[in-house]
Amino acid sequence: MAAGKGRQHTEKPGKMPQAKREARFTVDSRQSGYTTVQGTGIGHAIFRGKSDSGSRESPTTGLMKILLVEDSVTLRYTMAGFIKQAGHESVVAESGEEALQVVETAAVDLVIMDVEMPGLDGFETTHLIREFFGERWVPIVFVTGMADEASYQKGIDAGGDDYMIKPVTPTILNAKLRAFERIVDMQHQLQKLNEELQTLSQRDGLTELFNRRAFEEKAERQWQISTRAHEPVAILMLDVDHFKEFNDHYGHQAGDDCLKRVASALTRALRRPADILARYGGEEFIVLLPGTNLQGTQVVAETLRKAVQSIAIAHAYSSAAEVITVSVGGAVAEHTTGLTPLELGKEADNALYRAKARGRNCSELRQIPPHKTVLIVDEDRESLETTMGLLRKHYNIITAHSSTECLEIAHNCHPDVIVLNPLAADVDARSVCENLQSRDHTATIPVLVIGERGGKRPSPAEGSTVKRVEESGLLAEVERYLA
Repeated sequence: MAAGKGRQHTEKPGKMPQAKREARFTVDSRQSGYTTVQGTGIGHAIFRGKSDSGSRESPTTGLMKILLVEDSVTLRYTMAGFIKQAGHESVVAESGEEALQVVETAAVDLVIMDVEMPGLDGFETTHLIREFFGERWVPIVFVTGMADEASYQKGIDAGGDDYMIKPVTPTILNAKLRAFERIVDMQHQLQKLNEELQTLSQRDGLTELFNRRAFEEKAERQWQISTRAHEPVAILMLDVDHFKEFNDHYGHQAGDDCLKRVASALTRALRRPADILARYGGEEFIVLLPGTNLQGTQVVAETLRKAVQSIAIAHAYSSAAEVITVSVGGAVAEHTTGLTPLELGKEADNALYRAKARGRNCSELRQIPPHKTVLIVDEDRESLETTMGLLRKHYNIITAHSSTECLEIAHNCHPDVIVLNPLAADVDARSVCENLQSRDHTATIPVLVIGERGGKRPSPAEGSTVKRVEESGLLAEVERYLA
């Protein structure tokens, strides 16, 4: 149940307020049956119960971990005893502040909440717990001496699910616990089913590899990581050679068994957890290799090709070999800025086509040059080389040594970004920026003006594409414009 209206809470979601009071009680476990766990700002107890059949460890077998929030020592002791007799485990907090700390560190199945407490009362604590849990639902039952309708409505609005009126008898508590035990069991079963469905939705039914949709989702996330880390990424496309002929002559059942064995061989050959292998469709497989350059990709491509050939599935109708083989096409991007996984995949597919044209059972790779172009304007060779060194691994680089040359190249080539050194004698940065912005064809080209070093830089007009940047942050700024 979502939380209703309550007081405004300024803490960030998923973070609880600091407990304001130190724990004030210590109960001997030999007398009470539960042990007080004390720490800075918190004193809560764990009370373990056993059913007639012994301890139950799995939530789906009936054992619930119940957070009992009660400021009265007597009522804590009594309620914890009832919970133990019902065969459940209790975690006890003496205040709302302590309850907030408990839910941060312990997974509970049910909360029994006293309403009248000093500091945070039960309604306020419940509201904050609901904020912390977000979409996760945990039942919360209020215990109170207030039986009026207004209090009941206030509790439900705060996020409560049920009410017990003091004094609470063992019969009433047991009935509530049995009811919520059924709900919690169903919730755990539903969660398990959802996890299984999530896994099934990502897996290919035949090979149990990731399917195409799951691959594309995972590849997109890994792509973003590689872009931030400035790491190369490679994609390999693999196609089982003459698989139609194999199916036609050996039968579809043999074809299915072949694909499963090929998938197993590829899985064994890939040794890094970050590598993503999927069945892309039919007899095609695809692999994403983060942090892998051209040389490394070549090694992996050949390793995969030989791994499939080594399982020696007879194929008398293949022109490539007497056993099942694969053709491999790959594409490598040293830097992913300005490129998408789909574009790199298309290049890998083109390379696969070339591998098939070569006679199959081989690998063909292509390194993809950067797609974005940066024009660097600087007459000083040393500073020009420094700037080029920062950017050349990631982008196509064009250089100009004067304002006139810069404007001419910008008009003819339309670079994606222009980087200016305003200290060069033949580079009038202000004039260049004004000329670029006065022409429709070049007005939208971003201009980055490198650090002062005692020189005077142009002051960009409002709404212009000119930005000042220190040399140390140049790459990050270029990437921001070209992302």
